[in-house]
Amino acid sequence: VQLQASGGGLVQAGGSLRLSCAASGGIFSRNLMAWYRQAPGKQRDVVARITSSGSTVYADSVKGRFTISRDNAKNAVYLQMNSLKPEDTAVYYCYTNPDNWGQGTQVTVSS
Repeated sequence: VQLQASGGGLVQAGGSLRLSCAASGGIFSRNLMAWYRQAPGKQRDVVARITSSGSTVYADSVKGRFTISRDNAKNAVYLQMNSLKPEDTAVYYCYTNPDNWGQGTQVTVSS
């Protein structure tokens, strides 16, 4: 199983980014998929999760600003991030169960 994340970058506060994660090496339509993030010196925390049926759960810190979605035909998961804040700065990782991680993509939000 391989997960390839992309879409990170540098953006000013209030801006938007869209992260993408392409999965390969299996069929993921029945898998939970998620985005995590890890800021320097902090633990890796879940940002958003989406089940195979499309049910979503968000961390309180991103509710109303981030949207997770998936395209099962493409084995892909996305994270639309709006109204970005400096505290959103982190390396973002995509994840699918049971324990598969992408390589991470850096998101930096300047104030």
